[in-house]
Amino acid sequence: MSNNKIKPSILPGFMELLPKEQLIFNDIVSKITGVYEENGFLPMDTPIIEKEEVLLAKSAGETEKQVYRLTKGDKNLALRFDLTVPFARFAAQYMNDLTFPFKRYQLGKVYRGERNQKGRYREFYQCDVDIVGNGKLSIKNDALVVAMASRALKKIGLTTYKLQISNRKILSGFLTALGVTNMQEVMILIDKYEKITREEFLSELEKLVGKENSEAINNIMGIQGSNDEIISQLKALKVNSEVFNKGVEEIEEVKTYLNIFGVEDSEFTIDLKIIRGLDYYTGTVFETILQGNESYGSVCSGGRYDNLAQNYTDNVLPGVGMSIGITRLFFVLKEIGFIDKYEHNSSVEYLIIPIGDTIHYCAKVSKMLQERGSKAEIYLEDDKLKKKMSYANKLNIKKVVIIGEDEVKSGEIVVKDMTTGEQEKVSMK
Repeated sequence: MSNNKIKPSILPGFMELLPKEQLIFNDIVSKITGVYEENGFLPMDTPIIEKEEVLLAKSAGETEKQVYRLTKGDKNLALRFDLTVPFARFAAQYMNDLTFPFKRYQLGKVYRGERNQKGRYREFYQCDVDIVGNGKLSIKNDALVVAMASRALKKIGLTTYKLQISNRKILSGFLTALGVTNMQEVMILIDKYEKITREEFLSELEKLVGKENSEAINNIMGIQGSNDEIISQLKALKVNSEVFNKGVEEIEEVKTYLNIFGVEDSEFTIDLKIIRGLDYYTGTVFETILQGNESYGSVCSGGRYDNLAQNYTDNVLPGVGMSIGITRLFFVLKEIGFIDKYEHNSSVEYLIIPIGDTIHYCAKVSKMLQERGSKAEIYLEDDKLKKKMSYANKLNIKKVVIIGEDEVKSGEIVVKDMTTGEQEKVSMK
């Protein structure tokens, strides 16, 4: 054997699946996108490669470092790192062709040069939904988007998820009322609340805002109880801030509409520690954890933004959206054993085996089964029957149809159930 063969391998941070898992992956995707379509969200797609100045119009810091850049001739290009920025460009570009409020969903691969670690990918699928208004957008849409997350996760059979909801106006209004000026630093610290010890959090907070303010912030962060109790306690604080009161009013409205849209109180909890990034979101924000598997972080998140396309147009397009990182979700579901038990009907149901020269008849049977809505394939190789049966077994095909010359003459077929081992002759009709 020559030594100049290249070892087949892929880069770290990329996911490939064998067909058995790919079928499950595709089934999960089609169930999720099916939920979005049932609720009036329209599909769209954008290019993977965009002009660098379009993609990086606003981003800085971490995002900027993670972008894959390329050049072609004298053009600077970049691979999209999420689906939201290209959507903003799309909404500004085709504004006159869209009907507002515009409800869209998109499934696509995105690219981030992240540090390689478990469950974090450099190429991964995201599945986003957004609702964007022209000039205005009702708070009811915030609840609808969160309800979409709930319905999508239910549809694939998940029951352990918990939606954690907040509104950024609550904390920013509270901090302003306290006279805190370094708000961004405080928000960055609150965003780390779950990732550091309580002692570290309190000592860092005190350094930033002083003892008295740090106690006040800590008290509001520690509010607990049912969703209604949390709202009552926030109102009882009588904070002298329009922004704070607006945030509380909005979260109460979102709670009411979530119930109307069929999301049970047990599925979501108000949690003021949820901040979602720094300056992108302006109102409602949410994350989703799998109870008992919180260490994997959020599997689905999103929120409200005041002006989606401000880098590309003077028109104000307020919106609310959320994203499921499907590649990462699939990794987590595999880790927790959910995929092993996943029920789907994507596999081929019938393997048709010709014995002798019966291919014409086999093709007829195959067409008839497919027209009835079944998945059927014909075994085309000249192999022994045992090998053909083994092929059906390995691919978990439930029924084998055996067609010899006798069956062609009599208009019958032999159907063998691969689970029970029983076989019967049935009329072609």
